[in-house]
Amino acid sequence: MTDFIILPGSGGSGEAHWQTRWQQANPAMRRFSPASWDLPDFDDWVAALETAVSQATTPPVLIAHSLSCLLVAHWQAASSRQIAGAFLVAVPDPASPVYPAYAIPFADTPRGPFRFRSLIVASTDDPYDPHGFAVTKAGQWGSALHMAGPLGHINSDSGLGDWPAGMALLMAFERGIQAAGQEPAIAR
Repeated sequence: MTDFIILPGSGGSGEAHWQTRWQQANPAMRRFSPASWDLPDFDDWVAALETAVSQATTPPVLIAHSLSCLLVAHWQAASSRQIAGAFLVAVPDPASPVYPAYAIPFADTPRGPFRFRSLIVASTDDPYDPHGFAVTKAGQWGSALHMAGPLGHINSDSGLGDWPAGMALLMAFERGIQAAGQEPAIAR
């Protein structure tokens, strides 16, 4: 059974958010626990993610939203812990006029490819990504990219409920990870 770690963005993904609904429906999903959801402290969030990954029984799949997508980019460059992959939803552009000042420490993300599989899910009308930042990051990070259509910031304000289309994407992503793990090694 795959472990999943839910990584909400700032504010912590409330009761109507698809991340919270997914976590409530699936006991294999647990949430990382930084000290503050409303005033994210960069070092604390990195440490909280490191702790959550260290407590997983198998290399987990990270399910990140918004600011936590940037967190994953920083964490993976600093940590040697193994994860199965990262499902990154609504990557925010720090140059966006609505990007919060308290999140500036997360802004300058590493530009090189991730050391694990990743999928970025982006919206065509995300106010936090008005200029295609997620597309740029997909190229830099070596992430697959899924454009989900006009879903806003893909949060509770988007009215997605349980977001079954997102769950289908996550399950397909996980199956791809599992299949890659089953492939025979190439002889050299």
